[in-house]
Amino acid sequence: MIIQDVINHLEALAPQAYAEDFDNTGLLIGDSQNNITGVLVTLDTLETVVDEAIEHNCNLIVSFHPIIFKGLKKITGENYVERVVLKAIKHNISIYAIHTALDNAKLGVNNIICEQLGLINRQVLIPQSQTIKKLTTYAPISEAAALRQALFDAGAGSIGNYNECSFNVDGTGTYKGNEASNPTKGKKLEQHQEPETQISVTFAKHVESQVLKALFKNHSYEEVAYEVVTLENTNQNIGMGMIGDLESSLSEKDFLQLLKTQMKTTCIRHSKLLDKPIKRVAVLGGSGSFAIQAAKQSGADIFVTADLKYHDFFQAENNIILADIGHYESEQFTKNFLVAYLTKKITNFAVVLSRINTNPVKYF
Repeated sequence: MIIQDVINHLEALAPQAYAEDFDNTGLLIGDSQNNITGVLVTLDTLETVVDEAIEHNCNLIVSFHPIIFKGLKKITGENYVERVVLKAIKHNISIYAIHTALDNAKLGVNNIICEQLGLINRQVLIPQSQTIKKLTTYAPISEAAALRQALFDAGAGSIGNYNECSFNVDGTGTYKGNEASNPTKGKKLEQHQEPETQISVTFAKHVESQVLKALFKNHSYEEVAYEVVTLENTNQNIGMGMIGDLESSLSEKDFLQLLKTQMKTTCIRHSKLLDKPIKRVAVLGGSGSFAIQAAKQSGADIFVTADLKYHDFFQAENNIILADIGHYESEQFTKNFLVAYLTKKITNFAVVLSRINTNPVKYF
């Protein structure tokens, strides 16, 4: 097995196509074609984590947060980022960061929080736009069914809970090949009319290359007529944050105690309690102040997130409770989830869970 094999499993879970533009995800250090000796999964990649990988003979570190976020102009070991990069390269250890690709994944960070809190009826809080594309192409009527199925097999035609979705219109196509052409229907230098089916299918943007590959492989024409457009429709399965319901309402204090216990935090900073029961809960792992308005608009009774500043709490405006449980605390179960996921996919060696607590914030 090579490192790319593990990357393929990770990107099936959280495609890099959905990572935020500001982020730095994917393989940050190393050669994807190297044979793999072991995988260590961590929330952050620190020097001690690299030492842990060396100890366990793991030459791939799968990290939630990217160790390289901004451009490096030099690597001299003056700070912790440079020291990690130097040590990883010296010991031929690759580092892969999944970060906002997993934040936006349906089964990612926010779904993990929902699992911890026992939320049901889950939906994405801020669905991502421009992640759905549409292919329109034209094929001889006699070949349309086979081509359509090939597109379905490549990942096209999936909409929510439905698969193999398409729209088809029969009509007449015309073309005239030049001297250099080699038409499969008709003759060169003669205008040809062919009964055709117009096929339209939507697909997630991360499968575009495989959908187009299927189109060209299975279409009989020398020149394939097709259009790909990006839709404004939001993707109900991709996006930041989640919202869900408790099976039974709790008082505010009982919910905060549940939150404290389930998320293993020693401190919850929150806005004014409103003396109302908690039923609908919005969550967003990591820094989530940008989603306060979305949480309010969703009808949530409380918004669980991290890194709220003083003035962010004013945005509650007696309409919602804002609860800051800490950045590390909101994402701490991510590495356990990734270990469980990779262990099911990879059976010929152990996937190691880092035992190092990388939280830089301490409480007195």
